[in-house]
Amino acid sequence: MSHNSFGHLFRFTTWGESHGPAIGCVVDGCPSNIELSESDIQHHLNRRKPGQSRFTTQRKEPDEVKILSGVFQDDRLEKQVTTGTPISLMIENVDQRSKDYSNIRDQYRPGHADIAYDHKYGVRDYRGGGRSSARETAMRVAAGAIARKIIPNVKIKAGVVQLGPHKIDRARLNWDEVDNNPFFCPDPVAAKEWESYLDGIRKQGLSIGAIIEVVAENVPPGLGAPVYGKLDSDLSAAMMTINAVKGVEIGAGFQSAEFTGLDNADEMTWDGDKLDFSNNHAGGVLGGISTGQPLVTRFAIKPTSSMLSPVKSINRYGESVEVVTKGRHDPCVGIRAVPVGEAMMAIVLADHYLRHQAIVGHVDEHWSPKIK
Repeated sequence: MSHNSFGHLFRFTTWGESHGPAIGCVVDGCPSNIELSESDIQHHLNRRKPGQSRFTTQRKEPDEVKILSGVFQDDRLEKQVTTGTPISLMIENVDQRSKDYSNIRDQYRPGHADIAYDHKYGVRDYRGGGRSSARETAMRVAAGAIARKIIPNVKIKAGVVQLGPHKIDRARLNWDEVDNNPFFCPDPVAAKEWESYLDGIRKQGLSIGAIIEVVAENVPPGLGAPVYGKLDSDLSAAMMTINAVKGVEIGAGFQSAEFTGLDNADEMTWDGDKLDFSNNHAGGVLGGISTGQPLVTRFAIKPTSSMLSPVKSINRYGESVEVVTKGRHDPCVGIRAVPVGEAMMAIVLADHYLRHQAIVGHVDEHWSPKIK
């Protein structure tokens, strides 16, 4: 199996399976002399780990990360810093229950990657999905924590803005509320209403989808390249690699199809020494290059395919079966996808930041049309 790496100058490769002894990744391209400790990474992993509320899987994984290479304890500086060499990270799996999956060893779960894996490889790890499991995303969050060190001035935030058919009220949007509820929801009223809704879904043995919005502020202008190196193209690809994602949009996204050209125009004015836009329908990207506005993307997560409700399918022998997936599963996998979306945003921006430096030698944080 190839294609386990993502990125160009900042690049990471993940390894491991959901029910294997460990998962891990190797981060390549991180500059030297950046202060990095396991606690810098653990903070972000703690937001993604399972079992933190009744609305997520009850699998108990501490997700404690170990840095195996790529750092050096510099006694002269009294801190641990990156060396510029590959950074290897590992998380041990400690709470697997492989026996929960024995009944579906030969069955294909609708909506899962089971049948596709069998078509391609002729073998599949039925214990939690193997490489297709969302367990792999823990290593993306770890890599994303390192990526944030390369773009320290960029502020990334994300939250669930729609759970099933229920949307937030943007008049109440408050990003400070994201860590105050189990849904990573920026609308405290909606978050409270979602509790009874998702309880009902869970008790029925069903699942539901969600939409996650990710915003990066203080993104310098000039990141990205025309045609095949577009910032929004790489960002869309990054989000589509997250498990269960079925749609990605930048800025106004699909709503822009309803606009007239005048409605869609983000008109510009120059106010003293600052460029102002009337709106941000473009999501912070024009022609594949960042404008300096907030970078905005949303992605849609499908309902969790593992659920207690029986569904019709076939087994590997072509026989009709009814599939019931036992074990511990998220009634809405979109909730724990929030820190994963943040991580992928950071990884894309760090990669483009380094690419931009390699091309022009610097990143211009304060562009002016008067500069020639």
